[in-house]
Amino acid sequence: MTPPLGYVELTALLCNARAVLTDSGGLQKEAYLAGVQCVTLRPVTEWVETVEAGWNTLVDLDSEAARVALATPPPSARPELYSDGHAGERVVAELAAAAVN
Repeated sequence: MTPPLGYVELTALLCNARAVLTDSGGLQKEAYLAGVQCVTLRPVTEWVETVEAGWNTLVDLDSEAARVALATPPPSARPELYSDGHAGERVVAELAAAAVN
């Protein structure tokens, strides 16, 4: 458990974590993008696709369900739910091409 962190500090911890327990909607998606298993301490989520893909488990405030979720390994596959992660490269290429013209 930590006090609130800035984005850079949070991302550094997340990218080096085996799993994350959170009630944050944003962190659920960030965990998926980082390939980190997420256990969500809420009964519902706006990111249902991460649950359906097996990378996010909703446990509400059930500590035993959280322990079970943490003991379950994440799936071996992580589908591209939010594009392929190369949008920035495509934007730079388009801007460079526009600058030439």
